[in-house]
Amino acid sequence: MNDRTCIVTRRQAEPDELIRFVVGPDSAVVPDLKRNLPGRGCWVSADRLHIDKAAAKNLFARAFKAQVVVPPDLGGMVDGLLVKSALGMLGLARKAGVIALGATKVESAVRGGLALFVLHATEASDDGVRKISQARRATVHIGGPSILAYKLFSEAELSLALGGTNVIHAAVLAGDAGKAVEKRIVALDRYRGGTPDDLAMLAAVADEDETAEDME
Repeated sequence: MNDRTCIVTRRQAEPDELIRFVVGPDSAVVPDLKRNLPGRGCWVSADRLHIDKAAAKNLFARAFKAQVVVPPDLGGMVDGLLVKSALGMLGLARKAGVIALGATKVESAVRGGLALFVLHATEASDDGVRKISQARRATVHIGGPSILAYKLFSEAELSLALGGTNVIHAAVLAGDAGKAVEKRIVALDRYRGGTPDDLAMLAAVADEDETAEDME
């Protein structure tokens, strides 16, 4: 149980790719995102699909070799904890001055290569997202960084975390504080299944660049 092996896939992985669980005093399965709770632990791949499968197939009882109580919505509980962690870190990043708010400032940060990643509220309009996506593509085309964008939070959640009103678009800027936020955002995004559309867009940009080189 000490090795980091997913109880669903039986594959070993790095800590950031797994979520640790322990059994509480009431025999309930408890997620241990910080990996510091005492007691025997087991590991599950860090995505909702595998955690739901572990719960449905009673794999926690098998891993702990004991009768355990699995919360009715363990997958939702983990999602909530990841959201809380990410939004809390966003608040710290705001205090550190590494947040750009508003479509204009976000686009400027992207085109200047200053943005580490972009956040769009779930309510963001297609037009607003499109303009920032165009800036991201342009940045890649001129040899700048590939800046990913995530749509993980509501406008209300972003506004509360970032101390603003009607926050629809935000960029987290490069630096230590920004990287700390990025780690939490990546974890939440992975848990929810990733952003295939966004990754596909960047892959398309790379393909376009290769095609252009072949034609030269």
